[in-house]
Amino acid sequence: MKKVLVIFGGVSTEHDVSCVSASSVINNIPKDKYEIVTIGITKDGRWLKYTGDISLLPEDKWLEDESNCVPAMISPDRNDHGIVVFSQDGVKKEYIDIAFPVMHGQNGEDGTIQGYLQIAGIPFVGCDCVSSGICMDKALTNIMIDAAGISQAKWCQLIRHKYDSDNEKYIKEAEDKLGYPIFVKPANAGSSVGISKAYDKDSLKAAIDKAFEFDRKIVLEENIDGQEIECAVFGNEEIFVATPGEIVPCNDFYDFDAKYVNGTSELRIPAQLSKEKLEEVKVAAKNVYDFLGCSGMTRVDFIVRKSDGCIMLNEPNTIPGFTSISMYPKMMEADGISYENLIDKLLCLAEEKWS
Repeated sequence: MKKVLVIFGGVSTEHDVSCVSASSVINNIPKDKYEIVTIGITKDGRWLKYTGDISLLPEDKWLEDESNCVPAMISPDRNDHGIVVFSQDGVKKEYIDIAFPVMHGQNGEDGTIQGYLQIAGIPFVGCDCVSSGICMDKALTNIMIDAAGISQAKWCQLIRHKYDSDNEKYIKEAEDKLGYPIFVKPANAGSSVGISKAYDKDSLKAAIDKAFEFDRKIVLEENIDGQEIECAVFGNEEIFVATPGEIVPCNDFYDFDAKYVNGTSELRIPAQLSKEKLEEVKVAAKNVYDFLGCSGMTRVDFIVRKSDGCIMLNEPNTIPGFTSISMYPKMMEADGISYENLIDKLLCLAEEKWS
């Protein structure tokens, strides 16, 4: 029986979403094939092996179960190939076959934990260090996508210290290039954290200030009137793209509230597109996945422009949400791949790539 390490939480604005995703992943790992070990990373950066009730993960209730929380870490020594647990009985080593970092956002989806696992020589689910870093950084992704000639919205980036030196200059440049409304996003955040839609100069300034609370680098994008389409992709050399789905947000756009709080956004699988356009989207998702060097899994999001049907990349997500309402597992289920089977496939892909 293979031993799987599920890592959750993290020092990230998406810590709470990670805990919810991890509880779903753990509950759906085939128990007849895998033994599960869990390490939770607290919001202040403590690493704890958790052996308690998985239903306590959401809302960080697992931390209240102190008797089942023991300091632990991944050993960077490839000879150990596992974790080190610091119990009252002393230091113990525990072998790990595969790791599944169910972590969203900074310090989890940005290549940091992936680089650590690569150093440790532990096979893990998802993209490698380099592709994770590129896909997490919206500015780097946009630069790469422009270089590849893949369609996307017009955009520009702002760096905090440069913007502070002459904000009027940079605001005018954005207005001239993008027009209103303008989406303002932290370059390195997910789950729509810190994203705003600005309709005039005053709201643009406020949106920029808000985004800078989460990152020193932010991205501004033109508004595209279109359908929000998502594609669930997995594979290493052979790439599978599930039937695309569509988001109809309950709010003005698919922000954090629309994703996780309000609960009234509409999810359509398949997306309301022609069969020909659905196939075009699937090809586009495969091309983006391949070009950005993705492996294991990624959710690739697009906007299909209403005026001409142009398929425009929105963003890739290398560790998509795995909650009960998340689109990635739902799109796979719509193609006949159960949640449990999906997790098994992802774990097998990890061993295939790194072993």
